[in-house]
Amino acid sequence: MEFIIKISQFLLSLSLLIVLHELGHFIPAKLFKTKVEKFYLFFDVKFSLFKKKIGETVYGIGWLPLGGYVKIAGMIDESMDKEQMAQPPQPWEFRSKPAWQRLIIMLGGVTVNFILAYVIYVFASFIYGDTDIKIDSLKGGYLVENQVLLDSGFKTGDKVVAINDQPIEKDSEIGQYIIGAEQMTVERNGETKVIDLPENFLGQLSDEGSRNLFRYRYPFIVESVPDSSANKTVDIKTGDVILGIEGKELEYFDLFEEELQNYKGETVSAEILRDGKTLTRELNVNNDGKLNIFRLIDAKRFTELGYYDVTRREYSFGESFAAGASKFKSTLVNYGSQLKAIFNPKTEAYKGLGGFKAIYDIFPDFWSWEAFWKLTAFLSIMLAVLNLLPIPALDGGHVMFLLYEIISGRKPSEKFLERAQIVGFFILIALVLFANGNDIFKALTN
Repeated sequence: MEFIIKISQFLLSLSLLIVLHELGHFIPAKLFKTKVEKFYLFFDVKFSLFKKKIGETVYGIGWLPLGGYVKIAGMIDESMDKEQMAQPPQPWEFRSKPAWQRLIIMLGGVTVNFILAYVIYVFASFIYGDTDIKIDSLKGGYLVENQVLLDSGFKTGDKVVAINDQPIEKDSEIGQYIIGAEQMTVERNGETKVIDLPENFLGQLSDEGSRNLFRYRYPFIVESVPDSSANKTVDIKTGDVILGIEGKELEYFDLFEEELQNYKGETVSAEILRDGKTLTRELNVNNDGKLNIFRLIDAKRFTELGYYDVTRREYSFGESFAAGASKFKSTLVNYGSQLKAIFNPKTEAYKGLGGFKAIYDIFPDFWSWEAFWKLTAFLSIMLAVLNLLPIPALDGGHVMFLLYEIISGRKPSEKFLERAQIVGFFILIALVLFANGNDIFKALTN
């Protein structure tokens, strides 16, 4: 069921982005009276799952979910239709249109993606608002288990207060600024400590494989006791807070994991908080140093117990436009920093480059419209930025040659454009294979 939920969100988001991106090319092409021969969601290699001709355009769904396309007559693209290009130019063909019209057609897809992302951020701000956690309210700081962070000098209990020269006040800001970070400042036991990060910090994180960086520290709240547990008959209930064992106060679950290793196969006396009263119960520790009790993750309860403060900001419809613009800008700048790091070999960030599985993995295994729309907005920006890269097989490559034509007044020859398209296609295939190969490698090694 979890797979079905994740793949449904992935395909729905991908389909929405592809259709709207291609619509961004389709609409200006039609406005400029340019013939569009095909409009496809996914690629129709050899055959289509569905197709129907309406007017001069065949609309269809391919079987290969690696993207989509519109085939515009008289345009040198991935179809490499040399037979059509060998014929005399027709007034309804792409190559016959003025350069400025061709430029608008080529920029239409990324323009729609940028607009879509902004619109999503506006309505998400209005409907859902912003929920975050103040770092200075984190009781006990962060739990640090990632080996790369530990090797860099971070410790459990640290609170991140700055990244480079950027003060950090909210938990969500860490993810925004950690890309390209050279220094991080933490508060540790009331003192400030600056930690210098290695130049290949992002590469090390990718090699380590864990997505867990700075995690919240939770109390041990009982959710349930499985039938296989030796504590099944003990009087403990859902919502009980286990405060400590053998007279030792343990405020956080991570402290239990360490302490219980000293009592393997033994019975321990535990203090439990229930309905404001402190009770004592005898709990059995198995040979692995576990109580075999499922813990409850309840943000509202953690807030009530004082482990952190959740802040919520709601926006009026008018305020949502500014909030959406701020989120759009932040995401765009952050993704730009990621690309810059990826193209810098010294950071080794290219090791973290992922393909379709990496995109699939960012969707939650439960259905959340809030998460779906926010992830779709991010992917829309990602799709737009990647398409603007000056690679001939992408929109950015076509834009690059059109700008050259507009500035110089000289149009590159069709033979040159055909060769550039082939080179760009192989570059693009190499990037796709590398990204998806990274996914496969990580799946096999982690």
